[in-house]
Amino acid sequence: MARARRDPRRRRAATRGARWNHKKPLPWRAEPVDHGIGRSRGGLTTKAHLAVDGKGRPIAVLLTAGQVNDSPLFPLVLEAIKVARVGPGRPRTRPATVIADKAYSARAHRAALRRRRITTHIPERADQIAHRRRRGRHGGRPPKFDAEAYRGRNVIERGFNLLKQWRGIATRYDKNAHVYRGAIILRAALIWLRH
Repeated sequence: MARARRDPRRRRAATRGARWNHKKPLPWRAEPVDHGIGRSRGGLTTKAHLAVDGKGRPIAVLLTAGQVNDSPLFPLVLEAIKVARVGPGRPRTRPATVIADKAYSARAHRAALRRRRITTHIPERADQIAHRRRRGRHGGRPPKFDAEAYRGRNVIERGFNLLKQWRGIATRYDKNAHVYRGAIILRAALIWLRH
């Protein structure tokens, strides 16, 4: 009895498109939540959300998967800020000024910072400007923005640069997110000791 041979082209066609991608995650290949790894345009990554002081020294660090947007994490990063006082008393949790990029330009963030009496220097996104202008006089006033003060945002980028001078932080080798965050905290402590 002769057995019919399967066409190899047909087998290839059946498996085409079945590979894992970010739009169609397979449950047995998904990363556990405690790993803090997610798929973004650059592949599997982890994103560090950082708050720094005026000299670029880290004061708050949060980790998320790479595909997580920055804006929803803004209140959590602000809550994570706790600066110990020299004498007795509870730690400071309210910065005097917040300088952030356009990713954090949201009406809710501005209102929350205004309620806490925190000065903001966040540029408005082009779509927000267009929406406000389209509404005419009902669009409201543009938020106050000081371009000269916003030039100090490079301190934040320099803070990230200082952190990522360690190869293990720039290229994550740790499997668990808490171990990776520990490395970031150690690097931040060494930055504080050096300054």
